Amino acid sequence: MFVVDELVVYPAQGVGKVERIETQEIGGESTELYIVRILSNNVTLMVPVHNAVNVGLRAVYTPEEARMIFAYLNDRSDFTGYSGQNWNRRYREYSEKLKSSELVDVAYVLKELILIGKDKDLSFGERRLLEQAMGLISLELSFALDKDQDAVKKEIEELFADILHKDEEQVEKDTEAK
Repeated sequence: MFVVDELVVYPAQGVGKVERIETQEIGGESTELYIVRILSNNVTLMVPVHNAVNVGLRAVYTPEEARMIFAYLNDRSDFTGYSGQNWNRRYREYSEKLKSSELVDVAYVLKELILIGKDKDLSFGERRLLEQAMGLISLELSFALDKDQDAVKKEIEELFADILHKDEEQVEKDTEAK
């Protein structure tokens, strides 16, 4: 399915490169493994070829799929916010979504935390999840779109700048009304 030097994505770890495919004896059986080096932290993973799809190993998104993620981030209609949920329950839910092989789940976490953060201070754990989600998304989209990761982060931040700008305008109006 994957070949040497191909870029792949491993859930919760991010973009990696298939360095080699080798056979090792595991539990008395000969098992073919992808040896994948994660680019963001240089960790090496051994993923059984026969189980790669089940653990969520997949190809990097295409440019079209990457543009769909930007559109998803820009759509606020599914924002649930933090009403009725305590931070611990949200943290568990978001942590599970970050382990998903679907980038849209990671984008959901990123969008939710950015939007929640505009109304209240995020906890330390939520800030960590936000940073992790931003890192996972921006790195993969940078490869998908052949752009610098920092440029992709800036584009994502610009998607939410209008909300932050509107909030500043509202504060000014409230101040003038007093």
